[in-house]
Amino acid sequence: MDLVLNRGQLVTIVGPSGCGKSTLLHILGTLDQADQGAIELEGVNLNTLSGAALAKFRNQKIGFVFQFHHLLPEFTALENVSIPAWIAGRKRTEVNQEATELLGKLGLKDRITHKPGQLSGGEQQRVAVARALINRPSIVLADEPTGNLDGVHAGELHSLFHSLKNELGQTFLIVTHNKELAAQSDRVLTMRDGKFEA
Repeated sequence: MDLVLNRGQLVTIVGPSGCGKSTLLHILGTLDQADQGAIELEGVNLNTLSGAALAKFRNQKIGFVFQFHHLLPEFTALENVSIPAWIAGRKRTEVNQEATELLGKLGLKDRITHKPGQLSGGEQQRVAVARALINRPSIVLADEPTGNLDGVHAGELHSLFHSLKNELGQTFLIVTHNKELAAQSDRVLTMRDGKFEA
């Protein structure tokens, strides 16, 4: 079965634990390799890229929000968000301003100088979301992005995703058990035993 995502869509994948949802995100994000099939994004066949070219494409076009935050403990929230943009060679002043604005939108305006160890789990998750968005990727792949958030911050994150898809045409593919988020999405895909249900 082919999976086609249109620009500016927010698509959620639901299904029981262990059915392959997270594995699919890792394959689509080129972190893992599929046994067969091809992945195409903006006309580029990602299977034909390797090494530095694939890493550069991933950095600029694909944003990730993992179940575990993977924040670097020695860096502040602002620096953690900025790192992908620095790697992309963007100007530090521009990146700092944009990272500050993103963290502000996620309710972390007063936490930008804090390191991960000084942040709650929910705050770390929101830093990870800002990091995924900093390069304005074509697609954001998110694995349980609201898993560590309370109802208020989960709702704010939903709103941010919707505003970004509407304003910037970003596409979101989200694995979630959050029924509220799934209900607000443009499409809901149900996965079972490694396959999508018809």
